[in-house]
Amino acid sequence: MDALDLLEDFGFEAAAIVLGPEGERARRGDVTRIRAWRSVTKTLTGTACVLAAQAGKVKLDDPAGPEGSTLRHLLSHASGYFYESDSTLQAPGLRRHYSNYGIDEAARHVERAVGRDFEDWLRERLTDPLGMRDLTWEDSPSVGAHGPLTDLALLAAELLRPTLLDPAWAAELTTAQFPELVGIMPGFGKQDPNPFGLGLEIRGAKSPHWTGTRNSPRTIGHFGMRGTAFWVDPQADLALVIGTSHDFCDAHREVMPRLGDAVLEQFAVR
Repeated sequence: MDALDLLEDFGFEAAAIVLGPEGERARRGDVTRIRAWRSVTKTLTGTACVLAAQAGKVKLDDPAGPEGSTLRHLLSHASGYFYESDSTLQAPGLRRHYSNYGIDEAARHVERAVGRDFEDWLRERLTDPLGMRDLTWEDSPSVGAHGPLTDLALLAAELLRPTLLDPAWAAELTTAQFPELVGIMPGFGKQDPNPFGLGLEIRGAKSPHWTGTRNSPRTIGHFGMRGTAFWVDPQADLALVIGTSHDFCDAHREVMPRLGDAVLEQFAVR
């Protein structure tokens, strides 16, 4: 059976693209449909913020957010902010509190530093160079991106083989920040630890999880609550981009890990 046949198991419209270092290996479904990326947007924002650090516009350890927090804390959900407000649950660096507000605040910090709208910076330094022509941006740097899977595949390919970030900065983006922190993984409960990079989730040893059981601990990516997701597994040298027409639900929790395992079994070079 072809791995992408498992898209039928969602029970609603779904599409996917499989990528290797040489480019696209397979696709299925409507990969040009404009979809809400929701929290997958955070990966764009995190990458654009690290590009600002590489350019010397900001430092990851700049004070940003609540007292004691830095840009690094904001981008890795370790600032202590609530989910969608400037109230804090506790001091920075003590627990992984997933926060849209924290990601938005990180973008505002970079926006002030570069002296222009964050969207302009992101387009100039990230999405335009990658050719992401159909991406639209609706206000929030944490959840505002819309676009086709073909554009998301360009981002996944960049994370698989970075061209815009120097190796040291690419490693910074994808390395677990405050790796020991415990936290709630939205949709999957408490994870101990709950590693995140800078706007990117890191698989680590999380269980249950939306990636496959065969995915390496170094796998990075994100899922969004409107049914779009992607992962990049540097050990397998493979990436998978997924879009569905349904909000994230039990079908995603059940099918996505099986799909990930099937894609790795079929397409990863062994």
